[in-house]
Amino acid sequence: QVQLVESGGGLVQAGGSLRLSCTASGRAFDNYAMGWFRRAPGKEREFVARISRSGGTTYYADSVKGRFTISRDNAKSSVYLQMNSLKPEDTAVYSCAAAWGVYGTNYDRNYDYWGQGTQVTVSS
Repeated sequence: QVQLVESGGGLVQAGGSLRLSCTASGRAFDNYAMGWFRRAPGKEREFVARISRSGGTTYYADSVKGRFTISRDNAKSSVYLQMNSLKPEDTAVYSCAAAWGVYGTNYDRNYDYWGQGTQVTVSS
């Protein structure tokens, strides 16, 4: 079992920045690729970014590429999402997820463990 807890969400104006954190407990963190997903009101959950278990490979949704950066610190069992140049359409509940294996995927069905989510609201 892996327990994931997100933090760092909040209310920010368009153009601002936020840094989300996700800390894991339980089984060895560096056995898992990690991903960030989000769900906006009335929409399905969508992929945001993922990082390989070593941290050496990252992937981003086109909608956030160049604005968001995913990183991880295996010594701290944590993964981060730095969000810059935020837009109102980034408003959503952001959740981190763990997938057994090296790279993870862009599909939520491939992830084994999920955090409870943290709300990000971007005002215009």
